[in-house]
Amino acid sequence: ADWKLPCSAAQGIGADAHAVVRHFFESWFTPYLVLGYGNPEGLFTGYYEPELRGAWRPDTTYRYPIFGRPKDLVSINLGAFRDEWKGRNLAGRLLGNKLTPYPTRAEIDAGALRGKQLELMWVDIAIDAFFLHIQGSGRVVLPDGSMVRIGYAGRNGLPYTPIGRELVAEGAIPTDKISLQSIRAWLDANPLAGTSMMERNKSFIFFRVAKGDGPVGAQGVLLTPGRSLAVDRTFVPLGT
Repeated sequence: ADWKLPCSAAQGIGADAHAVVRHFFESWFTPYLVLGYGNPEGLFTGYYEPELRGAWRPDTTYRYPIFGRPKDLVSINLGAFRDEWKGRNLAGRLLGNKLTPYPTRAEIDAGALRGKQLELMWVDIAIDAFFLHIQGSGRVVLPDGSMVRIGYAGRNGLPYTPIGRELVAEGAIPTDKISLQSIRAWLDANPLAGTSMMERNKSFIFFRVAKGDGPVGAQGVLLTPGRSLAVDRTFVPLGT
C-alpha cells in the first residue's frame, strides 16, 4: 500500500524529463546512508551477461558441455526448519534415504554426469563455460548466427571458491591487478594449471534455456540495462 501513490505519480513521467524525475524522487523519498559493518564505503556492481559460441550438438569445435538440471538434484531451504538458518540452502542428491553431496566440479569434468543426457548444449572454450557459471546466465551464439539465452537452473550445493583470491594468495596476480580480464589472461596462458585452478571452485551451475529479452534477477523480473544493481542482502533487502 505504501507504494501505490508514488507508483501512480511516476506513471506520467518521461524518462528524459530529468528535472521532473529528480523532483519526483526528492518529493516522495528520503535518502538513507547504508553502512556495511559501520563502513560507509561500498561497491555497486552491475550484471554482466557473457556471450559464448556454442551448438546443440558436440563436434571438434564445440566440445565443452553446458549441463541442464539433473532430476536427482535436491535443494533444501534450511530456513523452513530453524529460524537461525533463514536464508541458507543445502543441495545434494538422494542415495537410498540419505542426502549426500553432489559431485564436485572436478568430478563432473571427469565424467560424473556422462551418459545421463543432461547436456543442454556445447560451447567451444572451457574458460568461457567457467565464467558463465560465475555469472549464472549468458547468451550463446549458434553457428548460424542465431542466439540462445540460457539461465540459472540450480547448483550442486558445494561452496563457491573465487579463483581470483586463490591467484592473489599464490602470487600469480598482484592484488591491485586482479580483474576478470587478468584472471582470463592467466588461465589462457596456463592451460594445465588453469584447469586445476578452475576446479578448486567445487561449485557447479546447471542451466536452462531462458525465454524473454534479458536475464532474470533474484526477484524474478527482467534486469534493466543501466539500472539494475546487484546488492548484498545482508545490508540491502531486495526491492529497496
